[in-house]
Parts: sequence; C-alpha cells; structure tokens
Amino acid sequence: MASQHLGLAEESGPSPGESELAVNPFDGLPFSSRYYELLEQRRALPIWAARFIFLEQLESSPSGVVLVSGEPGSGKSTQIPQWCAEFALARGFQEGRVTVTQPHPLAALSLAMRVADEMDLTLGHEIGYSIPQEDCTGPDTLLRFCWDRLLLQEVASTRGSGAWGVLVLDEAQERSVASDLLQGLLRNARLGNLPGDSRVVVVTDPALEPKLQAFWGNPPIVRVPRGPGVCPTPVYRDTVPTDRVEAACQAVLELCTKEAPGDVLVYLPSEEEILLCCESLSREVEPLALTGPPLRVLPLHPGHGPAVQAAYEDIDLGARRVVVTHWLADFSFSLPSIRHVIDSGLELRSVYSPQIRAESQVLRPISKCQAEARKLRARGVPPGSCLCLYPKSFLELEAPPLPTPRICEENLSPLVLLLKRRQIAEPGDCHFLDRPAPEALMQALEDLDYLAALDDAGNLSDLGVIMSEIPLPPELAKALLASCEFDCVDEMLTLAAMLTAAPGFTHPPLSAEEAALRRALEHMDGDHSSLIQVYEAFIQSGADKAWCQARGLNWAALCQAQKLRGGSRHRWDWKLPAPDT
Repeated sequence: MASQHLGLAEESGPSPGESELAVNPFDGLPFSSRYYELLEQRRALPIWAARFIFLEQLESSPSGVVLVSGEPGSGKSTQIPQWCAEFALARGFQEGRVTVTQPHPLAALSLAMRVADEMDLTLGHEIGYSIPQEDCTGPDTLLRFCWDRLLLQEVASTRGSGAWGVLVLDEAQERSVASDLLQGLLRNARLGNLPGDSRVVVVTDPALEPKLQAFWGNPPIVRVPRGPGVCPTPVYRDTVPTDRVEAACQAVLELCTKEAPGDVLVYLPSEEEILLCCESLSREVEPLALTGPPLRVLPLHPGHGPAVQAAYEDIDLGARRVVVTHWLADFSFSLPSIRHVIDSGLELRSVYSPQIRAESQVLRPISKCQAEARKLRARGVPPGSCLCLYPKSFLELEAPPLPTPRICEENLSPLVLLLKRRQIAEPGDCHFLDRPAPEALMQALEDLDYLAALDDAGNLSDLGVIMSEIPLPPELAKALLASCEFDCVDEMLTLAAMLTAAPGFTHPPLSAEEAALRRALEHMDGDHSSLIQVYEAFIQSGADKAWCQARGLNWAALCQAQKLRGGSRHRWDWKLPAPDT
C-alpha cells in the first residue's frame, strides 16, 4: 500500500541522532531540523487523524474518486497534496505527477511555498506552481499547485486529461467556473471517465458534500474530524452600519485598546473598501499610544499581487497583524494566528446578465456557509471573538445556504469555446453540478458565431481554434488577432493587459489637484484610448508609485498590467496570423 512507502521519520519522529540519518524519499537528501519542527505542527492538525483512512480509500476506490470533507483550517489544503505525493511515489509516478488546483492564484502560490517547506523540498524543483504569467515548475516537479483556470486551459488544449496521476480539486465549495467544468469534463462519459489508473480527489466543505456525493455516484468520503478549540459566540450589531469601513476600523481599535491578544481578520465587501480601511487604520493607529505590540495592517485581495502575499507570509513575531480581506479568505487561506474576526456580512461580485450582455457589480449578503467559515477562523482555546456588523436576522432572512455557483453568474462564452475545443458539440451534453440557464448558453453560442469562432456546422473554425489557445476572453482574443490586419498590435496588447489586470483606479478624485492630474490622462476618443494613455504615462514615469498615488491610480494593478503585457508580447508576437474576416 502507498501508506507503507513512508520514512520512519514520518511515522514516529526522530530518535536521538536519527535526524542525521533519515532520508527524504523525494530527493534522497537527509531531512533538516525544520522538517521535524513542522512535522509536529502537522500532527496537531485535525486532518492528521484521517491520514491512513484517506490513503486506504485512495488506493482502493473503485471509481478512482475520493471526496474529502472538512471545515476550514483543518489542514486539508496542505496535507492532502503531500499524502497524494506519497501515494504517487509508492507507484513510481507511473501515471504522472500530482496536480492540485486552487480557485485563486494567490492561494496556489502560498500553498506551494508552505508545502515545499513542510516536505523539506525546493520550490521550483520537486514542488512547483503555475499561476498567470508565472510558471515555477521544472522537469523534476512532482507536485504542482495550479490555478484551476490554467489547468482547464491545458485540459481543453489536449486530447488527454493532463500528465497527472492524482488530481486534487481543492476548495470545490467556492464553485468557480473552472472547478465546476473540470468536474463536469471528468464526469462526462464521452471523455471515457478517468484515464488509466489515475485518481481524482475532491476537497470540499461539509455543506457541499451531499451534492458532490450525488454528482460523483457515491464515491468513498473521508470526513475530517472537528479540531480542538471552541468556536466563539458571534456578537451581532443591532443595525447595519451606514459606513462599513469606519465601523470596522473602530472595532479594530477597540480590540487594540483592550489589548486582546491575537491577530485580527476583517472582512469587507470590495477591494476599494479594503484599501480605504488599511489607509484609515494606518493613519489612526499612529497617534495612539498602544502598550501592546505594534500594529501591522495587511490587505489581502487578488489585485495586490503575489508580492503582497509574500509579505503576508513573512510573519513578524514582534507585530500584531490586522489582515483586511474579502471573500478571497472565506475558504482558501488558513490563518492560524487569527483570534478575532470582524465580518461585514456582505460581498461585492460581478454578475453577468445574458439579456443585456453586460456585467454589473452586485452588493449582496454572503451565504450561511461563508458566514460559518468566517466564524470558525476565530476558533481556539480560549475562543477568540467574532463581531458581526449586522443583525442576527440579516443572514437568516436574506442569505442563501451556499455560495452562488459562478457558472450561473459569468459570461459563458469562454466556457463554450473550451467545450467546443474538446469537441463537445452541444454544451448541454456536458455534466454540470448546476446547469447554466439555456438562454446563457445560447447567447454564448451567438457571441462566438458573431466573432467568427464557429463555422456553418457550429464547430470551431480555424480562427476559433486559435482563439481557444489564447488565455483571454474571446472578444479580446479576436481583437488581438484582428490587430495584425490593422497594424495596431502594440495598442491592442496594452489594452488587453489593462482590461485583464485589476482596475487601474483606486477611487474618485479626492481633491481638485488630483482631479486635474487625472483629467490630463483622459483621451478624447473614450475609455479604451484613455486606458492606453494611462498605461503609457505610467511607463514614462518609470512605474513610480508616488506618481500613481497623486493621480488616484492603482500602482499594483498597473504593475500587473505591465507584467501581463510583457509576457503576452513575448508569447504571442511570433504567432499572430491575420484572420480572414
């Protein structure tokens, strides 16, 4: 069995002098002292009690599918990949390496760093990650953490299901489009189910367990026992505050003045409110004479990029952290040092309407599942605190039980393009955890036909095949291809990068001077030309952060656009044919 192929150090810990003798089976080198320090922490995780049960189910599952169900913070995302790597090692990696999907690029990056540390291996060699514009893998990579959309693109671009022996679909309860579609493609009988002797592990929250069990045909389930610690009793406000940022800041300052130990996690709906809260806290904390450790305020959201996550992982033991985030940290990030949670109970999401063919920003209550996950972040001995900036009746009356599937809220044109790439003629033939509305699928087909991505028979045209290989929305991919004909490739690359990156503006102008500086960046031809002009001015400034702040521009987003544009130019310039349209 796979569980028998483990070193003695993994089973019983080192005896005196053993740490110099035990050898890591993945690279043949002796284990370091840090490996054993982290091993003790791993053994304390709730999921460790289910280790052998998981390995046995992975070995014996008739369908090759195993469900793992457990609460946030139980250690699923760090331990399951390591055990799958042990399973694949016992088989000599005959079926391929282990691939782990994450719904957020930042989660894939941070997990790869943590798991490499725990396994005493080198990041970029045995352990790697694949996120947009960054592929930190090599020929010796055995365990890869991957953004689920990138893996979906790989699966759609090949006729097989990828070079993996074990595929771990993590955080399935987040219901990302890529995660749902990957499960549908694997479940689809027309793809012949799983190749060879491969394995699929679906990791989820207990709330989604019954739905996944029915979808996969009652596979074996490994339930993670609830860990030690007491969950705090939430404290609810009588009314929803009119200014969420101010209410959250005041709650943080109250915790600091009370000298309640532990780090603080603040949930706000949007990235704009996250940045405002961080700025306000940094400004208001300075004049206070706090007797405790200094306060370190950290934003956590996709628009801040991997550099922020790297700083976030670098824990300063002499400081008290206040992490301000949104739905990103509902499930994907486990923060062991968090003792206090402040929850606004709201999220801001982009929702696509097929009727008007446009997205809109929707401010809505989080689901009951998300609220429970946020409360669990403060679990411990003694329990921390959970302050809800809303009445108790707010979620009971308005919140759905589970997060809304993103496949029911996004433009389905990219999804249908990928299905066509897999030669699934009718998107309705694919299995879905939740089937999209028929009118959404029809509108996606109409859009692809308008872009000349489909031929008269409804299959992908030659242009559609090229579009399906470009990691951009179909309309941007078509515009990029057409730019060759109109001799505007440079401008289109800039525009595609600006539209793909996070929003370039942080807030409306706060002063007449800022408004005048921003007006100087506007172009008379409209928003798209203005975005190009903003990018070019940013480059001319030397990517200066102060220059961005004076104009209310998002420096991190513009740096991301610069990186996207540079990578896109290098990747696509040599293979952009002029379309016959």
